[in-house]
Parts: sequence; C-alpha cells; structure tokens
Amino acid sequence: MKQIVWHERTAFGALLTMAAGGLDAYSYLEHGEVFAGLQTGNLILFGVQLGQGHFAGSGRYLISLTAFFIGTIIVRALQEHAWLGAHDKTRRETIVLYAAALLLVSAAISPWVSDQVATVLLSIAAAAELQEFRRLNAGPFTPLMMTGNLRTLADSFFSATWRHDAAASQQLRRTGTIMLTFAIGAGLVAFLRQWMSEFTVVVPAVGLLIAWGYLLMTPAETGDA
Repeated sequence: MKQIVWHERTAFGALLTMAAGGLDAYSYLEHGEVFAGLQTGNLILFGVQLGQGHFAGSGRYLISLTAFFIGTIIVRALQEHAWLGAHDKTRRETIVLYAAALLLVSAAISPWVSDQVATVLLSIAAAAELQEFRRLNAGPFTPLMMTGNLRTLADSFFSATWRHDAAASQQLRRTGTIMLTFAIGAGLVAFLRQWMSEFTVVVPAVGLLIAWGYLLMTPAETGDA
C-alpha cells in the first residue's frame, strides 16, 4: 500500500479547508460580496449581473476571476522554478507562507484601499492554495470547492451503510471532516467580524501559518528532493 505523505493527510487538508472557508466568507462579507476562491460562484454572479444589465456591478467579479487566473500562473511558475520545482517540501512551505503573507498584507492595507484591490490579493492567495494542494489521502482534492466533496460524502454514506464497506466508512469520516472544517472557518470569520472588521482575514491567515509550521516540522517525504 502506498504511504500517504503528510501534506495529503486529513489533518493538513482540514487546515487548508478551514482557511479557504474563512477566506471566502471574509471576501464575501467585507469586500463587495465577491468570493476569493469560489470562482464558480463569481462566474454565476458575473453572468447574473450582465443579464440584469448591471454592467458596472459585474466588474468586481471579473476582477476576482482575473486575479485568480494570474495567481494560478504565478504558482505554476514557482512549481516550474529550477530549484523550487526540484524541492517539493520547500516549495510547499514557500507557497503556504506566500499565501498567508498575502492575507496579512490585505489585513494591513484593507482600511485604506478599495474592495477591488483587496479582492486581488485575496484571490491570488486562494489560487496559490488550490494550485499547490490538489491531493488528499492519495486521491483528488480541492480545498476551495465543496460540491465534489458533497458528492463523495453521499456516495461514501451509501456504500458504508448499504454495503458495509469499511473503506467507504473511512472516506465518509475524512470527507465529513473536510466539509465541517470548511464551514467552521466560514462561521468563525462571520462571528469574529463584528469585532475585527477588515482584520478578520487574520483568522484564515493563522490557519495557513499553522499549516506552514507543520510542514516545517515534518521531514521530507520519500521522493522529495
């Protein structure tokens, strides 16, 4: 059986999804009802605004879509970098720290910049998380979008209850954990926003910094340079 590397384990994925849920809740609540990571939602809202003739209002969604696109290219370039590309553990640490730093910069400048500028930083950070971490427990994974996880949850539930499949029961617990932490991240941001306002983005940033700390403390996996 293939050993599951640390950054693909449920605990680490839970940190990523908690940060992602908090990030999307923050960007939606504090910066013009735009999602930082959930670009499907932005694309729908962009189309709705256009369909209703609100051409000026559609621009904020296009800004996030464009920033996410650019953010993905930035991380793709880091992945192809001659040195970082050959050192998987160091690259992961760098990208997690880079995303956390973008959130902290956003927290520092949000009171003095427009929603659009803040959205650019947040969407670039979300893109970094999605581009680098796409596997969990040796299977496909996305920390930003829960639709696929909801399908997996239902499928695992059926197999675990109907067929009494032990592997499905384990998958059910893992997927449930990921979805729960995503909701916890969003709920925590919504709860703390009444006191922290623009600075609530520190909450998902702390989640990423904890994930970064765990990466620092774990040894390189077999196959890492």
